[in-house]
Amino acid sequence: MAKHLLSFALLASTLLLSGCSAYNNLAYDQKHVEWETQTPDEFPVLNAVGYAPIETQQGENAQLKDLNAMRASKLAAYRELAEQVYGQRIAGGSSVEDWALNQDSFQASVDGVIRGAEVVKTYTVGDYYATELRLDFEKVHRLYQSTNRQQKVKRVVYY
Repeated sequence: MAKHLLSFALLASTLLLSGCSAYNNLAYDQKHVEWETQTPDEFPVLNAVGYAPIETQQGENAQLKDLNAMRASKLAAYRELAEQVYGQRIAGGSSVEDWALNQDSFQASVDGVIRGAEVVKTYTVGDYYATELRLDFEKVHRLYQSTNRQQKVKRVVYY
């Protein structure tokens, strides 16, 4: 009988102590977190220019070639902005045969999303069309804050 009573007391104390442990974890899991938004002190402004030849554009007449050159120069300017923001991926390779350089090649690519860029000016320069873009990071920050508010922990209160 004493052996059963001792086993029961040991089992009961184990259950009681594990219950307290679960309560302590539950108490620490209940918290209130206050967040605050951080705004940088300075915002850079990037500028880019894209060029496209007018004469080599596809089109039946001069007006269509001008429009296509306008669009191509704008895309070239956006690419330059993306290169400034995200950098450029360079992949290269060389092959040597009989101790002489046989083939040397490289590829460059850029990948990214540009939001908030403004067209500053579009104009012709000789046989080329040019487009100037401006990217103000203060505007980009406001756009980003309106969709994805980046915040830091201000205060945590545990109950």
